[in-house]
Parts: sequence; C-alpha cells; structure tokens
Amino acid sequence: MTEVHAEDIQFAARDGWPLVGTLYRGRDVPHYGVLISAGTGFPRRFYRHIAGYLAARGAMVLTYDYRGIAESRNGDEGFDQIDYTDWGSLDLPSAIDTLRHQAKGLPLTHIGHSVGGHFLGLAANQIELSRHAFIGVGSGYWGAHHLWYIPLELYFWWGLGPYSLLRYKQIMPIGGWSGEALPPRLFRTWRRWCQRPGYLRRDLASASQLQSYAEVTAPIRSWVFSDDPIATRKSAPDLLALYPNASSELAFRRPRDLGLRRIGHAGGFLPGRERLWEEVAAWLSAGPRDPGAWLRSAPPP
Repeated sequence: MTEVHAEDIQFAARDGWPLVGTLYRGRDVPHYGVLISAGTGFPRRFYRHIAGYLAARGAMVLTYDYRGIAESRNGDEGFDQIDYTDWGSLDLPSAIDTLRHQAKGLPLTHIGHSVGGHFLGLAANQIELSRHAFIGVGSGYWGAHHLWYIPLELYFWWGLGPYSLLRYKQIMPIGGWSGEALPPRLFRTWRRWCQRPGYLRRDLASASQLQSYAEVTAPIRSWVFSDDPIATRKSAPDLLALYPNASSELAFRRPRDLGLRRIGHAGGFLPGRERLWEEVAAWLSAGPRDPGAWLRSAPPP
C-alpha cells in the first residue's frame, strides 16, 4: 500500500475556538479531498483507518475533533456552554475552509458518521462539498430505532446521564458510555431532540441562525447496516428528508454482504472494512453530477 503521511494541524472555528485535526496524504499527488465528520463522542483518531485507506488511494483526507472533544476540548474554558449545533455552525464550516485551503483547488467531498451527517444545513459553506457519504447516519428519535436498543437509550438519557451530570457536571465515560466526555448543555439538547418524532426539526425551525438545509444539493449516498440499532431503514430516510433538494439513496448492507460478522453503528470504521471503504471511495471519487462543480474556486481562509 502507498505510504501515508499523517500530520496534526491546528485551526480556529468560526468563533475562534481552537480545533485540532489530522491531515492524511499519500505519496502520490491527490486528486480529491475528503472531510470526515465524526459521530457524537468519537475522537478523530477513531477514523484513522479509513482515512489512511483513502489517502493511499488518491485522496487528501482531513479528520477533526469537534470543540469539547479530545484534543479540541480546550480545558474547561467554555466547556459547559457548548451546544450541539455549535459543531455544525461553527466547527464544520472551518473544517471545510481548512481542507479547501490545504487541497488547493481539488474537488472536496465528505464522509459523515452518525451526527456528522446531521448538521450540513448549519454550515454556510457546505456548497464546497460536492458529494456526501453517510455511514451510520439516521434520526436520533428513539422510536425509529431497533426495539431491543430502546431500553439502553432510556437508561442513558434518564439514568446514567442525570447521574453523571449531578456528580461530574458532564457526561463521563462511565456506566456503558464509552465515548469522550460530553458537555452538559450539548447532552440536554441531544436528549431533547431524541425524545421527539421530528428530532431536531422543532429547534431548527425556531432558531435565530440561518438554516440552509434546503440549500444542500450535493448527492448523498447513505450506507445503512442491518445490525445498526440507530441508523435503521426507518431512521435513515427520516434524516435524509432534512435535505429535500439533495438527491439521495440508501445502500443497505448486511454484515455478510461485506464478509463481516458484525458492523453495528460504528463498526464501519474499524480495521478490516476494506470492502465497504472501496464502495465509499468509488462513490466519492466518481465526481459530482454537475462537472462544473469541480471548477468552483474560492480564496483561502
């Protein structure tokens, strides 16, 4: 496999919050860029395997930690004020700008994992992204998830979560939560959305910031796995409906279709998923429907 170089970089979110990312490059000259937006509580290093795979095959890849997560935590300063939508309206746009600057005119694409596919409508510069690959992306509303998973969600929302907030003032990686520590305000927003059939729609409809979900027109392919309890055949289309003007399609896969025993909600990014990554790479590198979109240019940030 082509040698891959990984370089940690720092950049600022739209409001100045310091963010940390990792840029992956292969030995050969890249021909497109890929931004990877993480799921809730996942540090950017979790995506290093797929990032390296894509970089070795002609992509320049940027992974990044949202504010409050891993190396973008910035201590305790401002941690308790971080809200869910900050990741989409402040962090994601800056990550897009950073990759655009690094890629120097290459077409840009995007992989969203879980909540990483929820916030495109909050990023004013999402038009820079010509294709989206969603992996494990579905509505967070519990009623659209697998029945066996619902008791675990109720435990997290109303048992572990309140206990952790009371004792630690944040959601700590304890009691079954294996992700990064989460800010209290963000957790409460997440919980509120997940109790509603409309998920985040009510909050976004009344928010003061500009919403641009209808302006997302780049095509989306959403990979859904039969053993994923969250991104299901019901919740994935519900989430895609947030983007009414983007052509979208579901790619439903059983683990055995990819030579695997299990995938679940996050297993698509673990080592040994090359058959899946090959599909994702083929989709992203195929180019946009409008060839002229590759020619978009903008000044560096």
